[in-house]
Amino acid sequence: MDILVPVDGSDCSFRALDFAADMAPRYDADLHVVHFAESETDATDAVRDRARTLLDAQGVDAEPEVTTDADFEFRPGDRVGDDILSLVDERGYDHVVMGHHGAGTIERAILGSAAETVLHAEKVPVTVIP
Repeated sequence: MDILVPVDGSDCSFRALDFAADMAPRYDADLHVVHFAESETDATDAVRDRARTLLDAQGVDAEPEVTTDADFEFRPGDRVGDDILSLVDERGYDHVVMGHHGAGTIERAILGSAAETVLHAEKVPVTVIP
């Protein structure tokens, strides 16, 4: 089993990573951590380092990945959700574990929600961590 955990640097995304790091060994699963960004920066290094520290503390052998997109400007959550679904299709992940910020109705209408996009696509089982 291959589990994908997208992280965006938020506390809820790292709660999802912590949950997945605990879940993976129970299912003899490989954990794949990805962060979407325009380019590699100090901020992406900080996200990767925080993820690596959490994984090391859990004893999980996984290398956090930063995925860059040259056209990255303003990306509503549903666009990020589509990117996550593309990775699921391309790489054959069996499960997605991701955080959700609990945005309000207006924010979701304007920005979308990556978690909701992935969940409603029904392509793969999804565990959403608040």
